[in-house]
Order: sequence, then structure tokens, then C-alpha cells
Amino acid sequence: MSTSTGTAAIAAPVLQTQRIGIIDSLRGFAILGILLMNMPGFALPGPVAGDPTMWNELGTVNFKVYFLVEWIPEGTQRALFSMLFGAGILLFTSRLERRLDGVLPADLFMRRQLWLLVFGLVNIYILLWWGDILFDYGVCGMIMFTFRNLSSKKLLIGGIVCMMLMIARENRELYLEKAPITAGERIAAMDTTKTKLTDKQKGQLAEYNERKDGTKKDERKKRVDKIIEATTGSFADVYENRTGMYLNYMLVHYGYLSLWDVLMFMFFGMFFFKTGVITGEAPIRIYWILAVVGLGVGLWLSWYRIGLASSRGYNWFEITRAAKFEWYTLSRTLRSLGIFGTMILLYRSGWFRWLFALMRPVGQMAFTNYLTQSLICAIIFYGGMGMGKFGHMQRYEIYLVVGSIWIVQIIWSHVWLRFFLFGPLEWCWRSLTYWKAQPLRKGKLGVSA
Repeated sequence: MSTSTGTAAIAAPVLQTQRIGIIDSLRGFAILGILLMNMPGFALPGPVAGDPTMWNELGTVNFKVYFLVEWIPEGTQRALFSMLFGAGILLFTSRLERRLDGVLPADLFMRRQLWLLVFGLVNIYILLWWGDILFDYGVCGMIMFTFRNLSSKKLLIGGIVCMMLMIARENRELYLEKAPITAGERIAAMDTTKTKLTDKQKGQLAEYNERKDGTKKDERKKRVDKIIEATTGSFADVYENRTGMYLNYMLVHYGYLSLWDVLMFMFFGMFFFKTGVITGEAPIRIYWILAVVGLGVGLWLSWYRIGLASSRGYNWFEITRAAKFEWYTLSRTLRSLGIFGTMILLYRSGWFRWLFALMRPVGQMAFTNYLTQSLICAIIFYGGMGMGKFGHMQRYEIYLVVGSIWIVQIIWSHVWLRFFLFGPLEWCWRSLTYWKAQPLRKGKLGVSA
């Protein structure tokens, strides 16, 4: 087979029989779930999103919403999507490597990932979403390409190693944050009438007081007001604020921590794909173990973390001071696997096939739906380019927006795929990957997506 002929063959639209329905459906659940997790970042100032005392939400419906989201799904949908992305790497590359020889499969995959980086930059710098995941997936996907041919056992080991590195990294961060608090408390307890402080001790005491004063409610309210003003002001203000959040937090701090996080779930996704777990083909006991152990232990750890924050008045300084171990990664991983196992059990039961069928087109258009979520939320919440509702809705109200977007995207995905083979951005991404415009309308090649 010539290279040109092979390229044309693998660039053809994916036949219905070549798609794996359960993966499309899971991707649909995950992409809608990601909006549920991202909405506080779109709509609320950071100090408010993670602290229900800032706007006096305790004892109200807003706190109940906060608690349920933080306790059960927080962080799990991104994890599920990362697992599906890992499985998608194997689907994409194995299909190429069955049909083409030489380096062309690697060339096409790397081009696909590089375009994903470009779309990530569009999401960050044009749609102004500081919580973008596309750039992370573009980078991590290229790393995971080198592991695609490992055995399922080695992929599982790779995921566990990444999890251990992530736990170690976040606990190192915890104790780096605790160090100036511990040092400051020790110096503050000294009798300065008898012991003169050194310049180093004075600096440590000043840092301790600055950190402690910075978590006072009045100081946090000032930060909230500044964030709202910047996000509802002119386009230039919004641009500087949102891109600055990405550069200062996501790219530097979170990106520094999250490499192992993303790779971990991609390893797990590859492992689950090679063992048939992610496609619902594994023995039913596997899913029961994932569901019972994952949710049982994961929700308990999540309850413990929320309880620690609540007992310290959601004050970051006091939480850091009291914490002995950071359980977030373990809690999130277990809850994510528990929710995944539960979803497959629902699918295998046969009672919810209608729900998975409803979600399948949403998952087939996950890329389009993800970026349009950023666009819709920018129009609703940002100033300069939209309605400027940022910081002006109660917590329960922003989740009504989530529900409305879900309805729109479910309907839109079903209607669009009645007439077209791919979502508009899926078509664009595919065409850029193959350097050739792909068929879009159904019936043109006698195939269905």
C-alpha cells in the first residue's frame, strides 16, 4: 500500500461499527460533568468558590450545593476524561498502525497533539478560560505515546507510580507551606525582651504575620472585590486577569503538580482499555470492587477533608497549620474509580441504556462541546465581551446555568449528528491532522458516524 493510498484510507470517516458506543457515552457524561466542576471557576471569585463562609452560605441551599459537589464529584470528571483520553490514544494509534507502515502513524499522532496545543491556547487566550485542559492533554498525550505498546500490567504499574509521585509532591507542597507557619509560631512565642531576634528571624516572623493576616476575612473580601472588578471590567482587564491566572496558577503551580495527575489517569485509561474494563467487557465483579471500594473509601476521605476545612472555618492558614497529610489525590482517585465502576454497572444492568444513548452524541462532539462551554460562559460571566455576571449570582444559580447548558448541548449534539459525520471542531481538528478537508455531511460517502 502506498503512503498516499494509506493516508486516504485511514482519513476516511469512522464507520458506526468502528466506534465504541460505551466510550462515546462515557465521554459525554465526562464532558458535561467537567462543566459542573468548572462552573465555580467561570462564575465565582476563587476565595468564594472554595469558602462558603465568604458570602455567608452556611445553613443555606448554597452550602448544601457546595457540600454535595465538593464531597462526591469534585475532580472526578476530569479524571474520567483523562482515562478516556488515554484509551483514545490507543484507539487512534492502533488504527493507524494497522493500516500504515513506517513513521507516518507517529507523524499523524504528533500533528494531532500539536494542534490540540493550539486549540488549548485558543481556549486560554481567546476564550479566556484559565482552567483549560487541552494544553495539558496535548503535552501529556505526546509523552504517553511512548508507552502505548506496554503490557497492561506495566501500564497499571505506571499509573500507580504516577499516583505515588503525585501524593509525594502534594505532601511536599503541604510541608513547604507549613514550614513558615511553624517557624513563625516558634519565633512569636519567644520572649523578645530577653532574646534579640536576628534579621532572619525577623523576616520569618514578618512572613508568618503576612500569611496569617492575609487569610483574615476582611482581607479576603478585598481580594474578592478586586477579582470581580477585574473580571467584569473592560476586555483588557478581563484578559489580563484571566490569562494571568493561567500563567501564575495553572501553568506554574498547578501544572508543576498536575503532570503526574494527568499521566496517572491516562495510564489507567490505557490499562482499562487493554483489559476491556473501560468498554464494559470485564467480569462484573471488577466493577463492583471499583464501585464499593472506590466510593466507600474515597467518599470517607473526602468527608474527612471537608470536615477539616469546616472545623477551621475554611481558613487556608488554619487548615494548613492543622493538616498532617494531604489526602486529596488518594480521595479523588478512589472516588473517580468508584464513579466509573458505578457507571459501567448501570450500563451493564440494561436499565439505563437510554441514558447512555442520550449521552453518546454529546461524547462524539466532546471537543466541540468543551470549547463551546468556554465560549458560552465567557459571554455570560465576563465583562467587556459579555454580560458581566461574574460574582453576581448565588452558588445555586450558577448550577442552574450548568443545567441549561447541558440541555442545550444534548439537543445540539443530537441534531447536529443527524446531518453531519463529526462535530464542527472535531471535523476541523481531523482536517488539520491529515492536512486535508474531510467529508462532513452524512450520505456523501455512504457512511454514518
